[in-house]
Amino acid sequence: MAMLWKFMRVAKYSKTALAPKVKVRGIPTHSRHSSSKSVPSDFAANAPCSNTVELLGKAYPQDDYSNVTEKILSKVGKNLHNKEHHPLWLIKEQVKEHFYKQYIGRRGTPLFSVYDGLSPVVTVQQNFDSLLIPQHHVSRRKEDNYYLNRDHMLRAHTSAHQWDLIHSGLDAFLAVGDVYRRDTIDNTHYPVFHQMEGVRLFSCHELFSNVKDGEALRLFEQGHRTANKQECHTMEAVRLVEFNLKQVLTKLMTHIFGDGLQVRWVDCYFPFTHPSFEMEINFQGEWMEVLGCGVMEQQLVNSAGAQDKIGWAFGLGLERLAMILYNIPDIRLFWSEDERFLKQFIVPHIWQKVKFQPLSRYPPLINDISFWLPSETYSENDFYDLARTVAGDLIEKVVLVDEFTHPKTKKVSHCYRIVYRHPERTLTQDEVHRIHQAIEESAVRELGVEGRF
Repeated sequence: MAMLWKFMRVAKYSKTALAPKVKVRGIPTHSRHSSSKSVPSDFAANAPCSNTVELLGKAYPQDDYSNVTEKILSKVGKNLHNKEHHPLWLIKEQVKEHFYKQYIGRRGTPLFSVYDGLSPVVTVQQNFDSLLIPQHHVSRRKEDNYYLNRDHMLRAHTSAHQWDLIHSGLDAFLAVGDVYRRDTIDNTHYPVFHQMEGVRLFSCHELFSNVKDGEALRLFEQGHRTANKQECHTMEAVRLVEFNLKQVLTKLMTHIFGDGLQVRWVDCYFPFTHPSFEMEINFQGEWMEVLGCGVMEQQLVNSAGAQDKIGWAFGLGLERLAMILYNIPDIRLFWSEDERFLKQFIVPHIWQKVKFQPLSRYPPLINDISFWLPSETYSENDFYDLARTVAGDLIEKVVLVDEFTHPKTKKVSHCYRIVYRHPERTLTQDEVHRIHQAIEESAVRELGVEGRF
């Protein structure tokens, strides 16, 4: 959920950008009870123009903001959440079925509609402006996002579709899809992951219908913004929306993980919504954050055409839930095509219990890389993105282990420890050496660093 985005540290623009020749093609497909524009998984590359990228049938001119890499574009359209019997598909289907059965509309049909095929290419207006994210907010910087150009990007969250879906007249919906963020490298972070967005709006009658003397209560007032509510919401409305939201999510988590699950809420007051929370669950003795949620910013709801309603929204990561539920230790495994992994999730029904049986634990190979930074134009996310581009999923983790400032020249040196480990086979030192050397050469060429190799 955009308003609960834990913003990453500020980084600098990576020069490891998409080569101008890349072109991606595809034909939309359809899915039941979801959006009608599903992104295809196959693509082809050629060179129609030297300064444009064609992605999903549209051409995007490149500019100084273009930083999406070929490696990232190769993931567009994979749609793991729609791949039958994939663990992300299983989680998505479990959540869908729960909402379909638990929340029924007046005509006996599911209250929540589901959109799991919306294009991951969105406008900057959709991804940020519609969500009231300030123009110069840190979350907009190209160092943390994948931009096609200044106007278009790969969505950083499924919240990018909130405004459009509310504007279309929907009061309750789930939006599911792949999202893209430049990030660190370890077993729980990947530049492409999958989110589910949930939104529910209430009219005055819907919110207060079961409250004693509810006809005297109101949704809005001319008040003041506090840490507990927005200036236009009445306290009664905020408390009821908050209670409903927590009840819905507690039921969902209990349904997925079973009775006896311990849940706790952590207050997180962000600039875009009040109040807002993170949900943590106690799974196998460890507290883990599984989603963020909050009362929706009324200005967003009003601008989308639902001025007489108040609502909540939540955002959860499918990988996080699947890793906990199925005991999957490494986020890279979700992209595996190894039958030993995929066959474990071919089950007779979506609620079948599955405990992931690890593939053989192949030994890691560890190499360090040190270099002098070029100046203020460098950021860690630049290097992480470059390493992923060169080595792909052969890298398990990259850690900054040393930072040194020369006492005379004031030049800064970074030393990174790169852990190489293939999730499906044993790597040899020779092939890792070649990859490591390619990373060194690319860092000098693309990032302008001075090697200390």
